[in-house]
Amino acid sequence: MLVAIAGALGVWQLNAWQAHRAAEARDLTRVEPEQLTDVIGPDAAFPGRKVGQPVVVRGTWVPDATLYVSGREHDGHDGYWVMTPVAIDGQDGAALLVVRGWTDEVEDAPPAPTGETGFVALLQPAEGTGAVDDDPNDDVLPQVRLADALQHVDQDLYGAYAVVADEVADGDWPHGDTAINDGTDGLSAASLDQLPEVGRTTALRNLLYAIEWWVFGLFAGFIWWRWVKDETERLGSAA
Repeated sequence: MLVAIAGALGVWQLNAWQAHRAAEARDLTRVEPEQLTDVIGPDAAFPGRKVGQPVVVRGTWVPDATLYVSGREHDGHDGYWVMTPVAIDGQDGAALLVVRGWTDEVEDAPPAPTGETGFVALLQPAEGTGAVDDDPNDDVLPQVRLADALQHVDQDLYGAYAVVADEVADGDWPHGDTAINDGTDGLSAASLDQLPEVGRTTALRNLLYAIEWWVFGLFAGFIWWRWVKDETERLGSAA
């Protein structure tokens, strides 16, 4: 009985540890946004510590280069990310791939936005899952891989992509930034593939409690085993 209780309490503390770390990772995506160009340049590698960093994106939509990323889930349904580049450094300058949102079918996606835009998005590193694009000539990709996207975009791309933040409004975060023509109308919010890395000591107490409960359970199990063993030997000797 004690072993079962200790095991259950250990699992409870482990779940609490995981939940606290996940919550902190989400909180890290709600810090004050930085200007995109202050975080990454058009020819720079992705800054590893900036996963999920909110950035202010300003530029011009490149609607003719809209792409769809397959195999993306939303509320348990399989569908597509809708991704349109934003030219940051002038209409012909380097562009950032921007995930505007999610749709269940490519045919149901609204038209791509045009003109100037400004919004807050969450920065993500390009993907490299190894998925193969079976038809490089269509506008559907199996992953957000820059080499694949470059076949559809007639300009350089930043070494990252961004997901439009879904909580940008007056009175909400980020303070002082209101989305302008963010291209999300008619789309469901896309979720992040990668969250920021949290500190190693985050919720460490819960993890240590879990280990303590499991050690206690093992000790209790050992004591019970020794008692049964000793009693069995004693009864055998008495017989």
